Amino acid sequence: MKLRAYLVDDEPLALNRLRRLLEQTGRVEVSGSTTEPEKAVAALTADPPDVCFLDIEMPRLNGFEVLARLPVQPIVIFTTAYDQYALKAFGVNSVDYLLKPVEPESLDRALTKVERLRGSGQPAQPDFQAVLKQLTESLRETKPEYPGRIASRLGDRLWFLDLARITHFYAEDKLTYAVSDGKAYCVDYAITELEKKLDPKRFLRIHRSTVVNLDWIKEVASLPGGALNVRLKDDRETDLTVARDRAHEFKARVGC
Repeated sequence: MKLRAYLVDDEPLALNRLRRLLEQTGRVEVSGSTTEPEKAVAALTADPPDVCFLDIEMPRLNGFEVLARLPVQPIVIFTTAYDQYALKAFGVNSVDYLLKPVEPESLDRALTKVERLRGSGQPAQPDFQAVLKQLTESLRETKPEYPGRIASRLGDRLWFLDLARITHFYAEDKLTYAVSDGKAYCVDYAITELEKKLDPKRFLRIHRSTVVNLDWIKEVASLPGGALNVRLKDDRETDLTVARDRAHEFKARVGC
């Protein structure tokens, strides 16, 4: 009998990729999914699945807080882009954790653990609510903070650019530029520094000289040799190249 799974992730691309990977295993029936943690609480309460794939970092309610609101705790496989939460995830009713982007091999391993656990019965959960409270407080304390805007210097003046409006960053002639509303603004960060500074859920390095805002991607096409072409949904429909050595990670992140 297939496992019934419910999926919770605030990133639609990650959610779609996980659903596709699960369906490809032939071992899982996806009973539902949502990008909104509040809806997840209602769905998991009304119809508990065999296993819940649960993102940790979400707005309004994180994964631990979702679990704390459930009357019956499901078997959980946490999904996260931040491995510092991995060991904490095992302290709750979690079988495994999957680092994003989720890989088929890791998913297969996790499903095998769920099947074994179901055969042996549910484990006891000592003082579960106390564990959740501790984890939630720890998560709030260690949650990485990312900027909402970035400065560009022009002479003795500073321009502040909203990161949501920036389509991509690129390096040229030993300088780095942020492109917003079709205009390029010089910024005081190298590409490698931007890769560490920006929210990894929104920005991805696709080339040694390019970081793209995933929210601005319109379409993706293959290029000879294994590279990819990314077309943005800005007014110019800008084309960017995903380097061959970064194509696998890019495909995993955008679900293609």
